[in-house]
Amino acid sequence: MAVKQQAPYLHLAELTASQFLDIWKHYDSDGNGYIEGKELENFFQELESARKGAGVDSKNGNFAEKMKEFMQKYDKNADGRIEMAELAQILPTEENFLLCFRQHVRSSSEFMEAWRKYDTDRSGYIEANELKGFLSDLLKKANKPYSEPKLQEYTQTILRMFDMNGDGKLGLSEMSRLLPVQENFLLKFQGMKLATEEFNAIFAFYDKDGSGFIDENELDALLKDLYEKNKKEMNIQQLTNYRKSIMNLSDGGKLYRTELEIVLCNEPPM
Repeated sequence: MAVKQQAPYLHLAELTASQFLDIWKHYDSDGNGYIEGKELENFFQELESARKGAGVDSKNGNFAEKMKEFMQKYDKNADGRIEMAELAQILPTEENFLLCFRQHVRSSSEFMEAWRKYDTDRSGYIEANELKGFLSDLLKKANKPYSEPKLQEYTQTILRMFDMNGDGKLGLSEMSRLLPVQENFLLKFQGMKLATEEFNAIFAFYDKDGSGFIDENELDALLKDLYEKNKKEMNIQQLTNYRKSIMNLSDGGKLYRTELEIVLCNEPPM
């Protein structure tokens, strides 16, 4: 059995986007999008060792106590594991492009608005050229200077980070991993995805007037029934927020099949 190479760069004060990704890939060994369990223990152990080497030693205490204190500080949603955006707080990148994204898209509504803007061909995916446009606008908005090679590096890094199935483009659920957890309403839809056949039947049922699109009232009814069917709780405030977020994909208040399919189906439309 090959010995796993020690993760590079932990001793550095600032990381490039690529170095940050190398560290992530090293510890998220099962590729599930989290550093958890044994991965988390290994990460903390090697981080402590790197900090000692750099003369940044933490207070005395045993391993379990120090790790508990560390998790209280960085595990923002207290789920016992570290996600990519939490790691960005622990290991600041030189460009801090992940945190830059957070400042640009502060809510699920803004996220869905951005999705509609940058999914220019309405394919249900953000392809590399669309992602590049998104990152370019993001950096301009944050007043961060960048060169063309740097923009290319960011684009490839984000793709490598979030393109879970390796198809060279980002689906809605992959892209949504950039959102803060507490704002990520799309996580609520995990396990509630519909097969295309189910979706077609539901769309026809809620499109009462046969207009070919769903309006706000029809969407409210659909979301309410979907949550009840899956025995999930949702209060009126959540319902309003989710409806508002999804309607940001709509064309002038008309939510067509393609847009709704992106949110509710296992696979985006082809």
